[in-house]
Formats: sequence, C-alpha cells, structure tokens
Amino acid sequence: MRALILSDIHGNLEALNAVLAAAGSWDALWNLGDVVGYGASPNEVVCKIRSLAQLNVRGNHDRVCCGLASAVGFNPVARAAAMWTHDEMTEENRDWLGQVPQGPVSPEGLPGIVLAHGSPLNEDQYILTMRDAWGPLQQSGTEITFIGHTHLQGGFCQHNEEWRDFRPGYKSCNEFESWTLSLAEETRYLINPGSVGQPRDHDWRAAFAIYDSEAKTVTFNRVPYDLTSAQGRILMAQLPEKLALRLREGR
Repeated sequence: MRALILSDIHGNLEALNAVLAAAGSWDALWNLGDVVGYGASPNEVVCKIRSLAQLNVRGNHDRVCCGLASAVGFNPVARAAAMWTHDEMTEENRDWLGQVPQGPVSPEGLPGIVLAHGSPLNEDQYILTMRDAWGPLQQSGTEITFIGHTHLQGGFCQHNEEWRDFRPGYKSCNEFESWTLSLAEETRYLINPGSVGQPRDHDWRAAFAIYDSEAKTVTFNRVPYDLTSAQGRILMAQLPEKLALRLREGR
C-alpha cells in the first residue's frame, strides 16, 4: 500500500497541485492538518482535500479558521490570515473543517501507524528536538507516527537505547528531488512529511512524503511550484505581504 502523506498545505493551491502532479500513483491520501491559513486559496484547497483524502486530522489553523477556537494566541500576521480565511471560506467548507477529527487517528488495517498534527500526545505540541520527541516516542505505543505542525521535513527514531534524528539530504534547490528512508525493525519513528504550502527549512519547494507498507520505506520529496502565482494570490487578497515574501525564503 502506498500512502501519499500531506501536511500544512495552508491554502497554497499552486503547491498542492504541484505535489499531486509529482506524487505518481498512490492508494490513499493522509492529511495531517492545517489545510488552510496563510495562503489565499482556502476554498479550492479544502475542496481538493475533501475529495481526495481518506484520512484527515485537524490542525490548529483549521480549528481557528473554522471558528472552533479563538485566534488570540496567534501572532498578528497569522491572526489576520485566519480571520480573512474564516470569512472567505464557504459555509460548507467551514462546516467540513469543523468536523475533521482531532488526532491521533489510525488507518484501518495498519495498527502500527498513527496520524497526528503536532504530537499524538498533544495536537498543538511542536516536536523540534529530541527532547520534544522523547515523550511521544516512549508513550505512543506505535511503530510509526506521522506528524506535521513544525513545517520541517524529517523526524526522529528510537531503537532500544539508540536515539537519533534524520533529515532528507537533497542536492538541488529548484528541481524535483526524492530521498528514501528505509524503516528498520523494532524501531519507533516520528516522521514529518514537511509542509506542502509553507516550508520553514529554507527550502521553498513543496514538501510531501510517500509511505510504502510493502517496501517498508518512507520517501521524502520536494517539488518546485508556481511560486509567483501563489504570491500574487496573497497580495491580491490584501493579506499581509510577509506571507508572500516568506514563501520564496522557505521560512
């Protein structure tokens, strides 16, 4: 079984379209949350994910943009984008986002896998360091947990007393590129596919991952997309200019 794993699309239609075109064939699409927020195409992105995803977990921006939570904890730029997104979305799309479950959720027939947004222990937790990863790896009880939220592609793993982190090793900055992780036996993983719509690892390309249950691999991918159009949509919507500029910077 091949699962296409997406996270943190953040209303970036151009990046999502590039990912779907580059992903090839897949059996299921798993969405790890934050479909909206920041980007200027919330309705188009929600409609695509609604039609394609077999499993969804909500993100913190999804929660705020559909009205389930307040934007008080957001910085001014994120708050402005969330309020615009709430008003821009159709009632049908807001209602759908409001019904997306909180993680963790498990794919049917794959008991060793869990999907979450921030962490299987707390949907809003940022797992940035090994210190952050220690609790979820110890307490999740599953072999593989796919997470998003940080917008950083890579992850953490634990085998007996050995702990390590990993990041894809890419050689270019403007082309489609892949990096494959072979999953070891008796090892627990926290794996982040990266952000489709707003990467923060200084690589502007859209990020995604493919999990292959038969090959026991996770293939990380980066794909260029029509950045100028995505930036133009943000500016035309009169969203904060910073949201357009940071797309080029990948941060």
